[in-house]
Amino acid sequence: MNFLTVLPLAVVMVAGTPLVVAVFLASADRPRAASLGYLAGAGLVVTVGVTVSWLLARTVRGLAGDTIAAAGRVDHTGPAIDGAVLAVLVVLAVVVWLRRRRTGEPRWLGSIQRAGPTRGLRLGLLLFVATPTNDLTMAVVGASVARDDLPWWHLLPIVLLTVSILALPLLALLLLLGRRATRVLPRMRTWAQQHVWVVDEVLIGFFALLTVADLLRSW
Repeated sequence: MNFLTVLPLAVVMVAGTPLVVAVFLASADRPRAASLGYLAGAGLVVTVGVTVSWLLARTVRGLAGDTIAAAGRVDHTGPAIDGAVLAVLVVLAVVVWLRRRRTGEPRWLGSIQRAGPTRGLRLGLLLFVATPTNDLTMAVVGASVARDDLPWWHLLPIVLLTVSILALPLLALLLLLGRRATRVLPRMRTWAQQHVWVVDEVLIGFFALLTVADLLRSW
């Protein structure tokens, strides 16, 4: 497995409320300022989250590897990490399934019409810290990259892809010059609310199969 295989998990992180908020901010009174603040907050949390997971997995693997080498035993740290990642993926799939029928929009979304860069930044920080699917996904990404002993910079593509997907509503506003965007953005929001959970489950299942394949090869 290489770092490209974790890129689809960016969709899992932005699905649902994070993407809906991005659409609302692109329709706010100060869409550019609010959206850029939101993207900065989301990018910061994802960068820190996957980095912490990567560091923890590398530390655990290094300590376990030293202990196993000293004892002269076979190193099964890689398969252990794969097993942990697979367990987190199962939990993630269950969380997405349980949240699939959530419809409507949180009441607080109506209050972000006048959001500026500071409010947008706070929203990005809070949403990506407090959303269980995001926390679990960041843990999977960091651990998977560390499991293959890849350097830290291999985490950057998924951070960039996550921010890029969240930037789509703002890009739609800028490229469609406002009027057409007022028709396109609500459609994006509705589609994200109704169908994106299916995409999430497919991507989680795909990554789980890759993890199982790695696990079988390791043994």
